[in-house]
Amino acid sequence: MLSTQSLPIIEATLPLVGERMPAIARSFYGRMFAAHPELFDGLFSRSNQKNGSQQQALAGSIAAFATHLVNNPDTTPEAMLSRIAHKHVSLDIRPEQYDIVYRYLFEAIAEELSDVITAEIAAAWTEVYWLMAHALIKLENGLYSAAASEHPLALWTVVGKDAAGSDSVTFTLEPADETPVSPSLPGQYVSVTVRMPDGIRQVRQYSLSAGTGSSTRVFTTRLDADGEVSPALHRDVQIGDQLMLSNPCGDITLSAGDHPLVLASAGIGCTPSASILRSLADQGSTREVLVLHAEATLERWALRDQMREDVALLEAAELELWLEEPSDGDDAHDGFMSLANVTIPKNASVYLCGPLPFMRSLRSQALESGVPADRIHYEVFGPDLWLASA
Repeated sequence: MLSTQSLPIIEATLPLVGERMPAIARSFYGRMFAAHPELFDGLFSRSNQKNGSQQQALAGSIAAFATHLVNNPDTTPEAMLSRIAHKHVSLDIRPEQYDIVYRYLFEAIAEELSDVITAEIAAAWTEVYWLMAHALIKLENGLYSAAASEHPLALWTVVGKDAAGSDSVTFTLEPADETPVSPSLPGQYVSVTVRMPDGIRQVRQYSLSAGTGSSTRVFTTRLDADGEVSPALHRDVQIGDQLMLSNPCGDITLSAGDHPLVLASAGIGCTPSASILRSLADQGSTREVLVLHAEATLERWALRDQMREDVALLEAAELELWLEEPSDGDDAHDGFMSLANVTIPKNASVYLCGPLPFMRSLRSQALESGVPADRIHYEVFGPDLWLASA
């Protein structure tokens, strides 16, 4: 709960702080990494720092949290906090690291707001920060406690490396030691740590594409030629190698019940849809499932065979495909995905995963089709820039 003393100060300064928050975020990361360059080793993404997406995500999350407190002083934005907490747990973030963030974030705030800041303004924004931090710490402690092991990161051995589509690879891993394995849910992801040629470890989150509920981990990655981690995975990691994986994380998972499902994906965003489909097929589910996928070409669809096979196994599942470059004989719509001629089942839960513009467009179309907002779920790869531009 935001105090009565801080509420009017935050309300009055939110427009200015929101306007300057991108500069604050840039200054914060510059200060923190100058003092703690080791944080790039196995924690922060160099690519996301370079392209500015992490700074945007931080600015967006703080602004969204403060806005929520102003409009709803007695509550917190649970969905946003849950998404951040799961990401933090996948990186093994600990409570003491919030102190490091606080120090350099508020140095940046003091500098960027030097023309207007007062002791009262600083105190009010400090309160906002620690309300958010303590809410996250509570959620994260709960996730750590619920895991099968006190070790959130463990070594896994690569037992399969298979081509998936024209530029993706599916990795299958088994535990490398006796660390208890936390069960995974359809739709969740794991963090994967990969050592770069310069010796620095970099971490990326990959959705599980199959094997949920088992003692294996299966994830599929698409090659990003300009990226840092996927080229190393595709080029260097071989069967028999070991990778450090996190426990399964992510709160966008298959919902219980028998109501219909719509799984809409684009590109490598098909991975969580594929894991949900595989889980339903393994259960012999009779739920109505509408699978919608968009791809550049049929050959690029990473999990084409798996998804088509699982749709065929489900008695009430249908698949519709959109291709930007269809070939003769492809059973697909031409161009980008549209819900204009798609009948969304009544009471369906809609799951979206793919590039951010795709998810924004599909969410808007689903809302226009009458799907309630609380039945539309989305998963973002990398920093959540939806918040940053909301």
